[in-house]
Amino acid sequence: MHPALQFIKEKKTDLITIVVFLLVCWGLTFFNLHPKTDPEPGTKERARVISVDNSEIMDIGLLKTGPQNLEIEILSGKHKGERYPANNQLRSQMELDKMFEVGDTILVGLLHDAVPGVTVLNAQDYYRIGWTALLFGLFCLLLLCFAGLTGLKALVSFVFSCLAVWKLVVPLCLNGVSPILATVVCVFFLTLVIMFLVAGWSRKFVVSCTGSMLGVISGCVLSSIFTHLFHVNGAIMPYSQALYYSGYQYLSLQNIFIGAIILASSGAVMDLGMDVAAGMEEIVYHKPDIPRNELIRSGIRIGQSVVGTMTTTLLLAYSGGYLTLMMTFAAQGTSPVDFINNPYVASEAVKTLIGSFALVLVAPFTAIAGGIIYKLKA
Repeated sequence: MHPALQFIKEKKTDLITIVVFLLVCWGLTFFNLHPKTDPEPGTKERARVISVDNSEIMDIGLLKTGPQNLEIEILSGKHKGERYPANNQLRSQMELDKMFEVGDTILVGLLHDAVPGVTVLNAQDYYRIGWTALLFGLFCLLLLCFAGLTGLKALVSFVFSCLAVWKLVVPLCLNGVSPILATVVCVFFLTLVIMFLVAGWSRKFVVSCTGSMLGVISGCVLSSIFTHLFHVNGAIMPYSQALYYSGYQYLSLQNIFIGAIILASSGAVMDLGMDVAAGMEEIVYHKPDIPRNELIRSGIRIGQSVVGTMTTTLLLAYSGGYLTLMMTFAAQGTSPVDFINNPYVASEAVKTLIGSFALVLVAPFTAIAGGIIYKLKA
């Protein structure tokens, strides 16, 4: 038999699974659980900066304020090739302001009734879609070259996870569904999908899913308790105030914060659950007569070896996002008491410690589930 045909025959189940989940991903793109009621006054188009006028911009210390007047050329849509004046308003906010230069490719809001040379457009931001697509393409290429079919399955789970969060969790939360419930249910289905793509329908799949979900549920309970005890109201999350002012005052930012903790830690929890389940499967394969208690102890020892680095991974991942905050405190000589009681630091402490709690718990949960399931008679 030809090697290619042999490969297809051996991997038939994996290929069918990949196709099915690709179709699911395609179907999710049509989901619109929170349709926008107000019609858009125009379209967003790609444009190139032709000229720049900075004469009206004022310097306020390190900040800048005032309008940057531009002339831009539309590069996409039915108005491609037309030129318009555009305005880039600087608001003395370093994280949001941008200074465009001649030749920059930017995103502009183009009104339906725009008139070339007369209508002043809103220059919104740099156009990053092209570079995003290139970076994602390089990531896909590297993943496929390194891991082959396994990499393809990982890529499918990556895309499915992105779509599940954007198309299901976010609109459900906006529609008033409890963010905690929405994220837990989402993580449950993501766990099933990702573990199935990795392990197929097997005992390893059942063991890893069981341990991971028990860890997620434990993390959910702990995060609900300690978020209230720490008095973290959720407003420390980016754009939370803007969300309120957009007409969503009924949302509970604290519950959204709890849901974010669950979502953020779920990946590491699934990783550890699969590590322990895979290790125990190998033990059973090479020593089928191993006693159940010894198998459980072996699973716990596997978890102990991984937990140390995984908790540090969570700490570095969370603290990396607040490096400038820590540098500011260090520069100002902030005392440890003020540092620990700062709401941003408190929120990161809750995230890191609750995520670490879930990680530590998932190892024995998975080990116990593996001891029961792997020793069941076929």
